[in-house]
Amino acid sequence: MKYRYFQGNPVSEIGLGTWQLGSADWGKVNDDEAFAILQAFTDAGGNFIDTADVYGMGISEKLIGRFVNQTNKQLYIATKLGRRGDAGNGWPQNFTYAGMRRHIESSLQHLGVAQLFLEQLHCIPTEELKRGEVFDHFRNLQQDGLIKYWGASVETSEEALICLKQEGIASLQIIFNLFRQHVAEEVFREAAEKGVAIIVRVPLASGLLTGKFNQQTTFAPNDHRNFNANGQAFNAGETFSGIEFHQGVNFANEIAAHFPDHRTAAWSLRWILDYPEVTTVIPGATKLSQVQSNISASDLPPLSPQIHQQLRALYNEKIKPAIRGHY
Repeated sequence: MKYRYFQGNPVSEIGLGTWQLGSADWGKVNDDEAFAILQAFTDAGGNFIDTADVYGMGISEKLIGRFVNQTNKQLYIATKLGRRGDAGNGWPQNFTYAGMRRHIESSLQHLGVAQLFLEQLHCIPTEELKRGEVFDHFRNLQQDGLIKYWGASVETSEEALICLKQEGIASLQIIFNLFRQHVAEEVFREAAEKGVAIIVRVPLASGLLTGKFNQQTTFAPNDHRNFNANGQAFNAGETFSGIEFHQGVNFANEIAAHFPDHRTAAWSLRWILDYPEVTTVIPGATKLSQVQSNISASDLPPLSPQIHQQLRALYNEKIKPAIRGHY
């Protein structure tokens, strides 16, 4: 495993996203399976784990908290807030100081820590980002000692650039993959100039870029790749990066033809890591084999400039015009 720096802290360039471990929106992952995934990831040198308070409404955070409590390894845990809709929560009350503090205290309890390493806004409305009060709340909560760093997970380049204007922001989490290549030109340079870490989510386009799906692949009713396939429940970009599934299968096959060998998922992650502005990429996993495949990307050599040029031409010509949802 290779490491890059998050505000001076050495974090694994392959992190772990844990939406799947909430046992909601991806099907069921039991505790033993979740612990095995976390163990395999950390045994391989992984130390950056991303979660959110709404992943299973605390299930993911609690699992990670129990795992952290039983290991002596240095782990960097990031979580997110802003999307809770349970009793007493929701929009706009989630964006008050009191609401944000309440959610942070809940995450602290779930994770079993006294201070959050990184708290992030969780794809909140653009209007709230423009108002800017949420960032003031973060600064106050940081001063209170509840969080060490704060950042934002965003849907669009526009939202990323709004956040980059805020003094003290430590990180941006954004969708960036072979189905979302334009983000690099629009966001990365400014983030690097301001010392803001880039956390890449949805790196494998909900599994489309693994090369494992075909035109007959189906998903369980409680899997977001079924119920949000066309953006019915939330932003289409969070599922298949906004690409229609069957069209995406064809695109993925065209992409795979440019890679040196059959390890499509690992090369798709390697493509992301070829951008030096990226701090860490956070693919999720429901199986140990997926953890191993993801981690292997850190050991692959960079793709050639020629391959990068070919993949960008494919993106410009066919893929970008097919993206749905706001991005």
